[in-house]
Amino acid sequence: MTDELTYRVVVNDEEQYSIWAADRELPAGWHAEGTEGTKQECLARIAEVWTDMRPLSLRRRMEQAA
Repeated sequence: MTDELTYRVVVNDEEQYSIWAADRELPAGWHAEGTEGTKQECLARIAEVWTDMRPLSLRRRMEQAA
């Protein structure tokens, strides 16, 4: 079975990424990053840009503690 859906890359306020079906309303707290395409294209984009998996709030706390 092939996945013919169009997906979009979404990101939340903690700078965590996911994919979402492009024809569905985004869940609360998430916004479109700008990339749309196949599942593989969207996952490749996430792999490219999401290099630090720590939530933004944790990164900020760690920077302040340093």
